[in-house]
Amino acid sequence: MIRILYLFLGLSVLITLHELGHFLAARIFKTRVERFYLFFDFLFPFPNILNFSILRKKIGDTEYGLGWFPFGGYVKIAGMLDESQDESYKNSPPQPWEFRSKPAWQKLIIVLGGIVVNLLLGFFIFSMLLWANGERYIPIENARYGFAMDSLAKSIGLQSGDKLIGYDNKTFRDALVPVVKDLLLDDARVLHIERAGKKIDIPIPEHVYEAILQSEGKIMFTRLAIPNDIDTVLPGSPLQGIAQNGDKLIFINNEKIEYFPEITMTLLRFLGSEVTVGLLRGNDTITHRVTLPAEMPEEGILKLGARSPEDYLEVKRTEYNLFTAIPAGIVKSFQILSDYIKQFRIIFSPRLKGYKQIGGFAAISKLYPNRWDWTAFWTSTALLSLILAFMNFLPIPVLDGGYALFALWEMVTGKAPGERFLQYAHTVGMVLVLALLIYANGNDLVRWLSKYFI
Repeated sequence: MIRILYLFLGLSVLITLHELGHFLAARIFKTRVERFYLFFDFLFPFPNILNFSILRKKIGDTEYGLGWFPFGGYVKIAGMLDESQDESYKNSPPQPWEFRSKPAWQKLIIVLGGIVVNLLLGFFIFSMLLWANGERYIPIENARYGFAMDSLAKSIGLQSGDKLIGYDNKTFRDALVPVVKDLLLDDARVLHIERAGKKIDIPIPEHVYEAILQSEGKIMFTRLAIPNDIDTVLPGSPLQGIAQNGDKLIFINNEKIEYFPEITMTLLRFLGSEVTVGLLRGNDTITHRVTLPAEMPEEGILKLGARSPEDYLEVKRTEYNLFTAIPAGIVKSFQILSDYIKQFRIIFSPRLKGYKQIGGFAAISKLYPNRWDWTAFWTSTALLSLILAFMNFLPIPVLDGGYALFALWEMVTGKAPGERFLQYAHTVGMVLVLALLIYANGNDLVRWLSKYFI
């Protein structure tokens, strides 16, 4: 429920400000805006089905409203074909307040207004988060215990306790960031490690990335190693009443556990079955049989909490004032955008088949925390703002990028695309967007069904 509330709140902020960008740009150029709606007042993308508003009020030439279909929003600009597919303006000659009467450069600014606002919002939120909280990270050289490795990592020659240095002559920066993210995005071929003071290069076979993606989160590959001390036994833990804070979990089914991440790495291989867990309390060893769930809960399989890595490893802190936070926030935003764009290589790769991992609203909701945490909320909202800006920039008719492409064509040729062409292009764009929505949310549904019924 918290995630659903966060998702609706975040989307409401992003949609309203995105459409406000179009609205303000249109008003600057004295273009009439007939409607400004948060959410659709029809069954998107079918403009003539279930037309009604929850709230609406007309002020001046603009009707402001709250639609009933809570997945989007729109501004209806006079003389422009949009989501409402209202073409009534074609029955009268162009008017000076209409979009179609404006110079091409003004049209371009109007259609890009929402993208610009989303970019600026992402920059602003990340800058303010850095100003308020600073930045904390564990330099890779401070990972004194090295990294824990799961069975896939060990199969290519890695060992728990190895210190990860970098890949393909690049260096890791933050030990807290799962290294597999950088490896996947850059399609790394060689992993540089240090073992017992000796530097070693480990080749990464192609099948590793396929296995990671196909596992849908069940393969961790490697995680920052910290000692196996239990800090918290959460309510509902299979070890509640057995384990105590300060215990060490030292083996699972006679497999030695040295680092805390190895607990989950090992348990993932035994989901749905019974295992023997060994706990060390002082000099005493306590064993207990535990039946594991078939799926991994978000709180962890055994619902055990670790101590913070900061309790064991030296943390580097960077503080920002207002003037240094702004450029740092912009740099961080572009790094995030760069990583997001790199994902398209994975999505369209015939080998990696990343398109199977595309998700809809259920997947988006998981970007948000499942507890009240406003820093995490604003971080996720800033990320979504940047994603929304990029996706809308794609040159697909019905998206802002498609309208921008038509405006650029008019600027270059001096002639606007014909109305018939625009209608066909708009229809094609709607079909593409609808197909993507169905596919993405269909993936969510299939994953949910497979979790409970297969």
